Amino acid sequence: MAIDLVRAHLHSGQFEPRLVLRRKRQTPPDKVAALRAQGLPVDVVSGWSHWATIWQLRRICLQWQPDILVAHGFSEHLWGRYAGLWAKVPLLVHVEHNSRERYTPWRLAQARWLARRTACIIGCSQGVRNSLLALGFAPEKTIAIPNGIALQPYAQADALPLAQRSPGLVMVARFARQKDHATLLHALAALRQRGLQPTLWLAGGGSQRLQRRARALAQQLGLGEQVQMLGRCDDVPSLLMGQRICVLSSHYEGMPLALIEGMAAGCAVVGSRVPGIQEVIAHERNGLLAAPGDPLALADALERLLRDPAWAARLAAQGRHDAQSLYSQQRMQAAYEAQFLQLLTQGRPAP
Repeated sequence: MAIDLVRAHLHSGQFEPRLVLRRKRQTPPDKVAALRAQGLPVDVVSGWSHWATIWQLRRICLQWQPDILVAHGFSEHLWGRYAGLWAKVPLLVHVEHNSRERYTPWRLAQARWLARRTACIIGCSQGVRNSLLALGFAPEKTIAIPNGIALQPYAQADALPLAQRSPGLVMVARFARQKDHATLLHALAALRQRGLQPTLWLAGGGSQRLQRRARALAQQLGLGEQVQMLGRCDDVPSLLMGQRICVLSSHYEGMPLALIEGMAAGCAVVGSRVPGIQEVIAHERNGLLAAPGDPLALADALERLLRDPAWAARLAAQGRHDAQSLYSQQRMQAAYEAQFLQLLTQGRPAP
């Protein structure tokens, strides 16, 4: 998301952005080089220790003298704001990406201390904002700006009516503790007992251990080739636009972009009733919600869509409309720029 916002700021010309990445295993040099080749101003700071990150980011801030420092994600928003305070950056912004982060008592105390010196705290959904408020952050400076997706890859979705698509299921999600592939596999087994055998396409990388566990569970449940594990998928739009149903089985979410992409692709969508998802899906209006961790509830929702394609198509049409009107990257980017301009007029918060 930070990369998309930097691109947007460059395009609009209202701000002069700079992207600073913290070096991790997922920060290979070729990806950094590709971003620079696209014209993005990128720095990379050390990630081997928190203090190294803070020290190097402070040095960048002292050299560049930004008006606003925007710190994305946990726990980077802590180290980023420490560096910004040390460098006397006038305005600090904290962006939270998930509704359930690993706030130990000590880190929560740090976050609250920093929050009093932060101009604005942004949750990437209303559910994330609610989680921040529950942690004790000030409601007057804690807002929600929903994440958005690029709509152009889904421009041809209307040319692929639901009735002409394969009656398959797609879940696009990395294999991580946050996601609940197991409940979906058990739901698929329940559908099989009811005489329904849709193919399930699982797209996403992540933990190799969790991928092996999912494969073993699929075999144990007798699902065999009914479950296709694709790994990292380079063409998610085509995958989604070729199937009827997009499902996201999850324990918790920030903003479920993969589900919104399913809506933009014209799929009927089903998601777990958890923060983030339940503000995107209006049950029985643009998709269906199922109780989290409940395979039978998820199977019931999927069965309704599989047995009533006409109704599924109506839900899908409304979902596509909502994705286009409410969750575009352009809408998200405009909201961020408006917020930054407002902060610049207000000035530094009192400590």
